[in-house]
Amino acid sequence: MTGKPKIQEILGRVNQAAETMLEKKLDSIISLNKEAEGWVAELEVLERKSVPDTQDILGRYEMKFDPDGELLGYKRIMLRRRADMEMVEEEV
Repeated sequence: MTGKPKIQEILGRVNQAAETMLEKKLDSIISLNKEAEGWVAELEVLERKSVPDTQDILGRYEMKFDPDGELLGYKRIMLRRRADMEMVEEEV
């Protein structure tokens, strides 16, 4: 990648990594933050489809990218049913 990637490019990398590395469909990107070491993304993917869809199992992952947008690593940090409510503090 030439030059420093913009946030839109990193979003594309997150989507691509979810599909290629995790082999799962991206459900949503929860957060994407630029840090001194690069980028950190938190995302949810569909782990298991269910009927009704409120019983789908979603996996939440953290992915780390270097400043050039190359994936350094990822880990699953949570599993939940789609219908499960969670309290999230939003940054302003």
